[in-house]
Amino acid sequence: MSENYKINKEYLLSTAKSILEFNSPTGFCFEIMDKIEEIVREFGYKFERNNKGGGIITIEGRSDEKVIGLSAHVDTLGAMVRSITSSGTLRFTLIGGPIVPTLDGEYCKIRTRDGKVYDGTFLSTSPAAHVYEDSKTKKRDANNMEIRIDEVVKNKSDVEELGIAPGDFVFIDPKTTITQSGFIKSRFIDDKGSVAALMALLEMFHRENIIPRFKTKILISNYEEVGHGTSYIPSDITEMIAVDMGCIGEDLSCTEYDVSICAKDSGGPYDYNMVTDLVNLAKNNNISYAVDIYPMYGSDVGAALKAGNNIRGALIGPGVHASHGMERTHYNALENTIKLLALYLI
Repeated sequence: MSENYKINKEYLLSTAKSILEFNSPTGFCFEIMDKIEEIVREFGYKFERNNKGGGIITIEGRSDEKVIGLSAHVDTLGAMVRSITSSGTLRFTLIGGPIVPTLDGEYCKIRTRDGKVYDGTFLSTSPAAHVYEDSKTKKRDANNMEIRIDEVVKNKSDVEELGIAPGDFVFIDPKTTITQSGFIKSRFIDDKGSVAALMALLEMFHRENIIPRFKTKILISNYEEVGHGTSYIPSDITEMIAVDMGCIGEDLSCTEYDVSICAKDSGGPYDYNMVTDLVNLAKNNNISYAVDIYPMYGSDVGAALKAGNNIRGALIGPGVHASHGMERTHYNALENTIKLLALYLI
Protein backbone atom coordinates (compact mmCIF):
# COMPACT_ATOMS: atom_id res chain seq x y z
CA MET A 1 0.00 0.00 0.00
CA SER A 2 1.39 3.37 -0.96
CA GLU A 3 2.58 5.55 1.89
CA ASN A 4 0.41 8.25 0.33
CA TYR A 5 -2.75 6.31 1.19
CA LYS A 6 -3.90 7.30 4.67
CA ILE A 7 -6.44 5.50 6.83
CA ASN A 8 -8.89 7.95 8.37
CA LYS A 9 -8.47 7.13 12.06
CA GLU A 10 -11.26 9.42 13.23
CA TYR A 11 -13.69 7.93 10.72
CA LEU A 12 -12.73 4.37 11.66
CA LEU A 13 -13.19 4.89 15.40
CA SER A 14 -16.43 6.86 15.10
CA THR A 15 -17.86 4.27 12.72
CA ALA A 16 -16.81 1.45 15.03
CA LYS A 17 -18.51 3.13 18.00
CA SER A 18 -21.69 3.77 16.03
CA ILE A 19 -21.91 0.20 14.73
CA LEU A 20 -21.02 -1.35 18.09
CA GLU A 21 -23.77 0.58 19.86
CA PHE A 22 -26.37 -0.55 17.32
CA ASN A 23 -28.38 -3.59 18.47
CA SER A 24 -28.17 -6.46 15.97
CA PRO A 25 -28.32 -9.98 17.41
CA THR A 26 -28.53 -12.76 14.85
CA GLY A 27 -32.02 -12.67 13.33
CA PHE A 28 -32.50 -8.94 13.97
CA CYS A 29 -30.09 -7.32 11.53
CA PHE A 30 -32.38 -5.49 9.11
CA GLU A 31 -32.04 -2.14 10.87
CA ILE A 32 -28.24 -2.20 11.04
CA MET A 33 -28.11 -3.40 7.44
CA ASP A 34 -29.99 -0.20 6.51
CA LYS A 35 -27.21 1.72 8.24
CA ILE A 36 -24.50 -0.19 6.37
CA GLU A 37 -26.31 0.45 3.09
CA GLU A 38 -26.46 4.17 3.87
CA ILE A 39 -22.69 4.28 4.53
CA VAL A 40 -21.87 2.35 1.36
CA ARG A 41 -24.11 4.40 -0.92
CA GLU A 42 -22.51 7.63 0.36
CA PHE A 43 -19.26 6.37 -1.16
CA GLY A 44 -20.94 5.52 -4.44
CA TYR A 45 -20.62 1.72 -4.28
CA LYS A 46 -23.35 -0.71 -5.28
CA PHE A 47 -25.22 -2.35 -2.40
CA GLU A 48 -27.58 -5.31 -2.72
CA ARG A 49 -29.19 -7.78 -0.32
CA ASN A 50 -29.62 -11.50 -0.63
CA ASN A 51 -32.91 -13.15 0.30
CA LYS A 52 -31.97 -13.65 3.95
CA GLY A 53 -30.96 -10.02 4.35
CA GLY A 54 -27.18 -10.15 4.03
CA GLY A 55 -25.41 -7.28 2.28
CA ILE A 56 -23.40 -7.51 -0.95
CA ILE A 57 -21.17 -4.53 -1.81
CA THR A 58 -19.54 -4.40 -5.24
CA ILE A 59 -16.30 -2.54 -5.98
CA GLU A 60 -15.42 -2.51 -9.65
CA GLY A 61 -11.84 -3.50 -10.40
CA ARG A 62 -9.27 -2.85 -13.11
CA SER A 63 -9.89 -6.41 -14.33
CA ASP A 64 -12.84 -8.81 -14.38
CA GLU A 65 -10.52 -11.80 -14.72
CA LYS A 66 -11.65 -12.96 -11.29
CA VAL A 67 -13.80 -11.77 -8.40
CA ILE A 68 -12.43 -11.58 -4.85
CA GLY A 69 -14.80 -11.84 -1.92
CA LEU A 70 -14.35 -10.32 1.52
CA SER A 71 -16.76 -10.97 4.37
CA ALA A 72 -17.50 -9.69 7.86
CA HIS A 73 -20.55 -10.29 9.99
CA VAL A 74 -22.72 -7.67 11.56
CA ASP A 75 -24.82 -10.09 13.63
CA THR A 76 -23.96 -10.49 17.29
CA LEU A 77 -24.66 -12.68 20.27
CA GLY A 78 -27.92 -12.04 22.07
CA ALA A 79 -30.94 -13.64 23.67
CA MET A 80 -34.64 -14.16 23.13
CA VAL A 81 -37.56 -14.40 25.53
CA ARG A 82 -38.29 -18.07 26.18
CA SER A 83 -41.09 -17.73 28.72
CA ILE A 84 -42.60 -15.46 31.36
CA THR A 85 -42.52 -16.63 34.98
CA SER A 86 -45.39 -16.38 37.44
CA SER A 87 -43.45 -13.70 39.34
CA GLY A 88 -43.06 -11.48 36.25
CA THR A 89 -39.47 -12.19 35.25
CA LEU A 90 -38.31 -13.55 31.90
CA ARG A 91 -36.61 -16.83 31.12
CA PHE A 92 -34.41 -16.58 28.06
CA THR A 93 -32.76 -18.64 25.38
CA LEU A 94 -29.34 -17.70 24.04
CA ILE A 95 -28.51 -16.62 20.50
CA GLY A 96 -24.99 -17.74 19.70
CA GLY A 97 -22.52 -18.62 22.42
CA PRO A 98 -21.83 -15.83 24.92
CA ILE A 99 -19.83 -16.61 28.06
CA VAL A 100 -22.98 -16.73 30.15
CA PRO A 101 -21.48 -15.91 33.59
CA THR A 102 -20.38 -12.53 32.16
CA LEU A 103 -24.06 -11.68 31.61
CA ASP A 104 -24.88 -11.74 35.32
CA GLY A 105 -25.75 -8.17 36.29
CA GLU A 106 -25.64 -6.84 32.72
CA TYR A 107 -28.26 -4.42 31.46
CA CYS A 108 -30.39 -5.31 28.46
CA LYS A 109 -33.38 -4.19 26.42
CA ILE A 110 -36.42 -6.27 25.50
CA ARG A 111 -37.98 -5.40 22.15
CA THR A 112 -41.54 -6.51 21.46
CA ARG A 113 -42.83 -7.37 18.00
CA ASP A 114 -44.77 -4.11 17.85
CA GLY A 115 -41.61 -2.10 18.51
CA LYS A 116 -41.90 -1.33 22.23
CA VAL A 117 -38.59 -1.43 24.11
CA TYR A 118 -38.21 -2.10 27.83
CA ASP A 119 -35.12 -2.03 30.03
CA GLY A 120 -34.04 -5.03 32.05
CA THR A 121 -31.16 -6.78 33.81
CA PHE A 122 -29.77 -10.31 33.54
CA LEU A 123 -29.61 -11.86 37.01
CA SER A 124 -29.04 -15.17 38.72
CA THR A 125 -32.15 -16.77 40.20
CA SER A 126 -30.28 -16.45 43.51
CA PRO A 127 -29.35 -12.79 43.11
CA ALA A 128 -29.09 -11.53 46.71
CA ALA A 129 -26.06 -12.27 48.89
CA HIS A 130 -28.07 -11.53 52.04
CA VAL A 131 -30.78 -14.04 51.16
CA TYR A 132 -29.46 -16.96 49.12
CA GLU A 133 -26.76 -19.23 50.45
CA ASP A 134 -25.76 -20.15 46.89
CA SER A 135 -25.75 -16.58 45.54
CA LYS A 136 -22.01 -16.75 44.88
CA THR A 137 -21.75 -20.39 43.84
CA LYS A 138 -24.86 -21.04 41.77
CA LYS A 139 -24.03 -21.93 38.18
CA ARG A 140 -24.60 -19.04 35.82
CA ASP A 141 -26.38 -20.47 32.79
CA ALA A 142 -29.69 -19.94 31.04
CA ASN A 143 -31.42 -22.43 33.34
CA ASN A 144 -30.35 -20.55 36.48
CA MET A 145 -30.76 -16.98 35.28
CA GLU A 146 -33.61 -14.67 34.37
CA ILE A 147 -34.28 -11.12 33.25
CA ARG A 148 -35.72 -8.59 35.70
CA ILE A 149 -37.86 -6.04 33.83
CA ASP A 150 -37.68 -2.37 34.84
CA GLU A 151 -41.47 -1.95 34.84
CA VAL A 152 -44.05 -2.38 37.60
CA VAL A 153 -44.84 -6.04 37.03
CA LYS A 154 -45.86 -8.48 39.73
CA ASN A 155 -46.98 -11.49 37.74
CA LYS A 156 -47.16 -13.03 34.28
CA SER A 157 -50.27 -11.15 33.19
CA ASP A 158 -48.65 -7.79 34.04
CA VAL A 159 -45.80 -8.66 31.68
CA GLU A 160 -48.16 -9.81 28.95
CA GLU A 161 -50.01 -6.49 29.19
CA LEU A 162 -46.74 -4.76 28.27
CA GLY A 163 -46.80 -6.70 25.01
CA ILE A 164 -43.82 -8.89 25.91
CA ALA A 165 -44.06 -12.45 24.62
CA PRO A 166 -41.92 -15.49 23.85
CA GLY A 167 -39.83 -14.85 20.75
CA ASP A 168 -39.10 -11.21 21.55
CA PHE A 169 -35.47 -10.24 21.12
CA VAL A 170 -33.25 -9.29 24.06
CA PHE A 171 -30.41 -6.86 23.30
CA ILE A 172 -27.35 -7.07 25.57
CA ASP A 173 -25.85 -3.68 26.46
CA PRO A 174 -22.50 -3.53 24.62
CA LYS A 175 -21.05 -0.86 26.97
CA THR A 176 -18.88 0.52 24.15
CA THR A 177 -15.93 2.67 25.24
CA ILE A 178 -13.02 4.09 23.24
CA THR A 179 -10.09 5.12 25.41
CA GLN A 180 -7.59 7.92 24.89
CA SER A 181 -4.91 5.23 24.58
CA GLY A 182 -6.58 3.77 21.50
CA PHE A 183 -8.38 0.78 22.97
CA ILE A 184 -11.89 -0.16 21.92
CA LYS A 185 -13.62 -2.14 24.64
CA SER A 186 -17.10 -3.42 24.05
CA ARG A 187 -19.16 -6.50 23.55
CA PHE A 188 -19.47 -7.60 19.93
CA ILE A 189 -16.14 -6.37 18.54
CA ASP A 190 -16.58 -9.86 17.10
CA ASP A 191 -17.24 -8.94 14.39
CA LYS A 192 -18.32 -5.30 14.27
CA GLY A 193 -14.69 -4.24 14.59
CA SER A 194 -14.04 -5.89 11.24
CA VAL A 195 -17.20 -4.39 9.71
CA ALA A 196 -15.95 -0.95 10.77
CA ALA A 197 -12.54 -1.76 9.27
CA LEU A 198 -14.18 -2.62 5.94
CA MET A 199 -16.19 0.62 6.00
CA ALA A 200 -12.92 2.52 6.62
CA LEU A 201 -11.35 0.61 3.71
CA LEU A 202 -14.21 1.78 1.48
CA GLU A 203 -13.81 5.34 2.77
CA MET A 204 -10.11 5.27 1.86
CA PHE A 205 -10.76 3.75 -1.58
CA HIS A 206 -13.38 6.43 -2.28
CA ARG A 207 -11.30 9.34 -0.94
CA GLU A 208 -8.09 8.28 -2.69
CA ASN A 209 -9.86 7.06 -5.84
CA ILE A 210 -8.30 3.61 -5.43
CA ILE A 211 -9.49 0.91 -7.83
CA PRO A 212 -8.61 -2.66 -6.80
CA ARG A 213 -6.88 -4.95 -9.28
CA PHE A 214 -9.89 -7.29 -9.51
CA LYS A 215 -13.60 -6.78 -8.99
CA THR A 216 -14.26 -7.17 -5.27
CA LYS A 217 -17.46 -8.10 -3.46
CA ILE A 218 -17.78 -7.43 0.25
CA LEU A 219 -20.32 -9.66 1.98
CA ILE A 220 -21.87 -8.35 5.20
CA SER A 221 -23.30 -11.50 6.73
CA ASN A 222 -26.08 -11.63 9.27
CA TYR A 223 -26.19 -15.24 10.50
CA GLU A 224 -22.52 -15.99 11.23
CA GLU A 225 -22.96 -16.51 14.97
CA VAL A 226 -25.31 -19.44 14.29
CA GLY A 227 -23.16 -20.98 11.56
CA HIS A 228 -24.65 -20.19 8.16
CA GLY A 229 -23.64 -16.57 7.56
CA THR A 230 -22.25 -16.79 4.02
CA SER A 231 -23.43 -20.27 3.14
CA TYR A 232 -24.68 -18.51 0.00
CA ILE A 233 -22.21 -16.33 -1.91
CA PRO A 234 -22.39 -14.88 -5.44
CA SER A 235 -21.29 -17.57 -7.92
CA ASP A 236 -18.62 -15.39 -9.56
CA ILE A 237 -16.47 -15.22 -6.39
CA THR A 238 -13.43 -17.49 -6.76
CA GLU A 239 -11.44 -16.63 -3.65
CA MET A 240 -12.64 -15.23 -0.35
CA ILE A 241 -11.16 -13.75 2.80
CA ALA A 242 -13.24 -13.78 5.97
CA VAL A 243 -12.41 -10.71 8.03
CA ASP A 244 -13.19 -11.73 11.57
CA MET A 245 -11.65 -11.38 15.00
CA GLY A 246 -8.24 -12.86 15.74
CA CYS A 247 -7.95 -15.06 18.83
CA ILE A 248 -5.77 -14.13 21.81
CA GLY A 249 -4.88 -16.46 24.64
CA GLU A 250 -2.97 -19.52 25.78
CA ASP A 251 -0.58 -20.93 23.16
CA LEU A 252 -1.43 -18.17 20.64
CA SER A 253 0.87 -15.42 19.31
CA CYS A 254 -1.62 -12.67 18.47
CA THR A 255 -1.99 -9.49 20.52
CA GLU A 256 -4.52 -6.66 20.51
CA TYR A 257 -2.21 -4.68 18.21
CA ASP A 258 -1.79 -7.27 15.44
CA VAL A 259 -3.66 -8.45 12.41
CA SER A 260 -4.08 -12.18 12.90
CA ILE A 261 -3.69 -14.57 9.96
CA CYS A 262 -5.35 -17.91 10.66
CA ALA A 263 -3.64 -21.01 9.26
CA LYS A 264 -6.25 -23.45 10.61
CA ASP A 265 -9.43 -23.38 12.67
CA SER A 266 -11.98 -26.00 13.74
CA GLY A 267 -12.94 -26.58 10.11
CA GLY A 268 -9.40 -27.37 9.00
CA PRO A 269 -6.57 -25.54 7.22
CA TYR A 270 -7.16 -22.47 5.09
CA ASP A 271 -5.79 -22.25 1.55
CA TYR A 272 -2.03 -22.62 1.82
CA ASN A 273 -1.14 -20.25 -1.01
CA MET A 274 -3.52 -17.51 0.15
CA VAL A 275 -2.19 -17.73 3.70
CA THR A 276 1.38 -17.60 2.38
CA ASP A 277 0.61 -14.57 0.21
CA LEU A 278 -0.94 -12.76 3.18
CA VAL A 279 2.02 -13.59 5.44
CA ASN A 280 4.51 -12.36 2.84
CA LEU A 281 2.55 -9.13 2.27
CA ALA A 282 2.53 -8.44 6.01
CA LYS A 283 6.18 -9.35 6.45
CA ASN A 284 7.43 -7.36 3.46
CA ASN A 285 5.46 -4.23 4.39
CA ASN A 286 6.29 -4.10 8.12
CA ILE A 287 2.72 -4.84 9.22
CA SER A 288 2.48 -6.21 12.75
CA TYR A 289 0.94 -9.67 12.31
CA ALA A 290 0.70 -13.12 13.85
CA VAL A 291 -0.04 -16.54 12.36
CA ASP A 292 -2.12 -18.74 14.64
CA ILE A 293 -4.25 -21.87 14.92
CA TYR A 294 -7.73 -21.16 16.34
CA PRO A 295 -8.79 -24.15 18.47
CA MET A 296 -12.53 -23.40 18.76
CA TYR A 297 -13.57 -21.29 15.80
CA GLY A 298 -15.53 -21.26 12.56
CA SER A 299 -15.76 -18.52 9.92
CA ASP A 300 -17.87 -17.35 7.02
CA VAL A 301 -15.33 -18.90 4.65
CA GLY A 302 -15.94 -22.22 6.39
CA ALA A 303 -19.70 -21.76 5.97
CA ALA A 304 -19.24 -21.01 2.25
CA LEU A 305 -17.03 -24.07 1.72
CA LYS A 306 -19.37 -26.40 3.61
CA ALA A 307 -22.24 -25.16 1.42
CA GLY A 308 -20.33 -26.36 -1.63
CA ASN A 309 -19.06 -23.09 -3.05
CA ASN A 310 -16.14 -23.49 -5.46
CA ILE A 311 -13.69 -21.13 -3.76
CA ARG A 312 -10.40 -21.04 -1.94
CA GLY A 313 -10.37 -19.13 1.31
CA ALA A 314 -8.44 -17.41 4.06
CA LEU A 315 -9.19 -15.76 7.40
CA ILE A 316 -7.65 -12.62 8.89
CA GLY A 317 -8.74 -10.04 11.44
CA PRO A 318 -7.82 -7.77 14.33
CA GLY A 319 -6.65 -9.41 17.52
CA VAL A 320 -9.50 -9.36 20.06
CA HIS A 321 -9.11 -10.17 23.74
CA ALA A 322 -11.81 -12.01 25.76
CA SER A 323 -13.96 -13.11 22.83
CA HIS A 324 -17.69 -13.57 23.50
CA GLY A 325 -17.27 -11.74 26.80
CA MET A 326 -16.29 -8.13 27.41
CA GLU A 327 -14.01 -7.83 24.41
CA ARG A 328 -11.17 -5.41 23.69
CA THR A 329 -8.92 -4.52 20.78
CA HIS A 330 -6.69 -1.61 19.84
CA TYR A 331 -6.84 0.81 16.93
CA ASN A 332 -3.51 -0.58 15.69
CA ALA A 333 -5.06 -4.01 15.10
CA LEU A 334 -7.81 -2.49 12.96
CA GLU A 335 -5.30 -0.36 11.07
CA ASN A 336 -3.06 -3.36 10.39
CA THR A 337 -6.07 -5.33 9.15
CA ILE A 338 -7.02 -2.56 6.72
CA LYS A 339 -3.43 -2.23 5.47
CA LEU A 340 -3.17 -5.95 4.77
CA LEU A 341 -6.50 -6.04 2.95
CA ALA A 342 -5.56 -3.02 0.84
CA LEU A 343 -2.25 -4.60 -0.13
CA TYR A 344 -3.99 -7.82 -1.11
CA LEU A 345 -6.59 -6.01 -3.23
CA ILE A 346 -4.50 -3.30 -4.88
